[in-house]
Amino acid sequence: MTTSYSAEQIQVLEGLEPVRKRPGMYIGTTGPRGLHHLVYEVIDNSIDEALAGHCTHIEVKLNLDGSATIVDDGRGIPTDTHPRTGKSALETVLTVLHAGGKFGGGGYKVSGGLHGVGVSVVNALSEWLDVTVRRDGRVFRQRYERGVPMSELVGEPDNSGTTGTEVRFLPDSEIFTTVTEFDYSVLAGRLRELAYLNAGVRITFIDDRQDTPHSETYCYEGGIKEYVAYMTREKDPLHSDIIYVEGDRDGVQVEAALQWCIDAYSDNLLGFANNIRTVDGGTHLEGLKTVLTRTINTVARKRNKIKDNESNLGGENIREGLTGVISVKVPEPEFEGQTKTKLGNTEVRGIVDSFVGEVLTEYLEFNPQVADNVIEKAVQAFKAAEAARRARELVRRKSVLESSPLPGKLADCSSRDPSESEIFIVEGDSAGGSAKQGRDRRFQAILPLRGKILNIEKTDDSKIYKNNEVQSLIAALGLGVKGEEFDASQLRYHRLIVMTDADVDGAHIRTLLLTFFYRYQRALVEQGFIYIACPPLYKVERGRQHYYCYSDRELANLIEHEFPANANYTIQRFKGLGEMMAQQLWDTTMNPETRTLKRVEIEDAAEADRIFTVLMGDRVAPRREFIETYGPRLNLTDLDI
Repeated sequence: MTTSYSAEQIQVLEGLEPVRKRPGMYIGTTGPRGLHHLVYEVIDNSIDEALAGHCTHIEVKLNLDGSATIVDDGRGIPTDTHPRTGKSALETVLTVLHAGGKFGGGGYKVSGGLHGVGVSVVNALSEWLDVTVRRDGRVFRQRYERGVPMSELVGEPDNSGTTGTEVRFLPDSEIFTTVTEFDYSVLAGRLRELAYLNAGVRITFIDDRQDTPHSETYCYEGGIKEYVAYMTREKDPLHSDIIYVEGDRDGVQVEAALQWCIDAYSDNLLGFANNIRTVDGGTHLEGLKTVLTRTINTVARKRNKIKDNESNLGGENIREGLTGVISVKVPEPEFEGQTKTKLGNTEVRGIVDSFVGEVLTEYLEFNPQVADNVIEKAVQAFKAAEAARRARELVRRKSVLESSPLPGKLADCSSRDPSESEIFIVEGDSAGGSAKQGRDRRFQAILPLRGKILNIEKTDDSKIYKNNEVQSLIAALGLGVKGEEFDASQLRYHRLIVMTDADVDGAHIRTLLLTFFYRYQRALVEQGFIYIACPPLYKVERGRQHYYCYSDRELANLIEHEFPANANYTIQRFKGLGEMMAQQLWDTTMNPETRTLKRVEIEDAAEADRIFTVLMGDRVAPRREFIETYGPRLNLTDLDI
């Protein structure tokens, strides 16, 4: 059978049709991240009004019907007729892709916007959207359904004396088929971040979905200085004052806040460009790292802390223990990479370098004790790195093909294609035995670890490289050296799956492994290589029938609906993977057709860093406070005590 291929087969998608046809192209995914992206797009418009000096308060509300409302006190979206479209400017913004005040028309000098696609995409992917604009002494209202205006723009006199824009929308369940419910903690993290990045802007977050509405307000007059203080509040600072740089050069606004801490062995530098978190770095972070290395070495030589015949301190030595935030606002941002999270503007590197260099040099000259403390910590880091060099070279030389000397007893897969290969990191030989027997040898590798690995949070490099279990992980996974640029091409598996027992020890081992990945090579987490396996908690048998349950709720539902009038069944609680037969482990946890994997992602980098410090760091008081705060909320029946 032949089919004709002519002009009739060429689809032309008009207006917002392409957004509904291919939503992933515009918001990345129709999963939870894409859902929350809708809220961010609307908020970004309000933040842009704040950056332009016309907005001081933004309110975000989650409503009982599943919709979200965003209100600001800015100028209000213009409502006069647009010369090119013949429609109101408001309708143009809501129905035409890439329409707005950020494309050279003089509306905004600097704007955020995660992809620059604007509120029209939110309109296209919403079941309905209501917009209210107050400006010029009038209030204007219009309703849309799936991107189509349901009425003309209606205006009437407004005596409130206020201006601003209110957008309320309900995500379309035809588009977001897996989840349509907003996650409070995810949104709270982003709103808090925006408040830190835009000093003085007040953001109120209200959750009206509960019986008792919950409300939080974020407003930080200190901006990113307060952000750094928040991230280091459970750490022991090397200097009391946070080093702060702020200014404008060649139209680029630069803001940086820095604090070194005594009880930290890695750095935590967050970069932002036009309020967007640049997880893949970029020219602003490159400029900051370069100027830190050059300035500290120059000051160290001037203060005779490094002799003429001694080599310079390395950048990784200088940044050890450093928590910092750099935020740049660029008029014409260029983002690189598939995820658009790497700043590419070459001019920003030099601007950051020269500007931060001037301010930092002056600060260190006026604060010699701070300079000495920072230099001393860097020198100690350099010595520790030298002490670790031999162990590090040993790890580098160890070929994973020589699996016999590996203490972790790696059972490799036959495939040499990392993109299809995965490795299960399991605790103990018994679990390793079941996993090795049950796996698909073609693409699944098994690495059993003995006992609990080192806590990376409070360990220096020399101890890391001497630890057998850590050496096994580094060699088996193909990881590089801590502090070096992450090279994904050297990674031997593209799915690193942590598979531990469903008990307290298993949870602890999982936390230690996550700490290792986060602190040793954070890019593994940021780029989505780390997963957690979800083995069943229970097996329920009745006669020849058997069911697996992955939670207490699932077990209760099964008993209620499948066996309501029958107490003739047995329940087996799996506390260890070693208790499961190889076939059971494959069927429930390892088979890609039937298993559930949780991918580890970082939604809030500052909060993630703080929680690792609290739970895994040296200081007991913050950990006790955390347990006392959150302990009562736990279901104690879940603990194996």
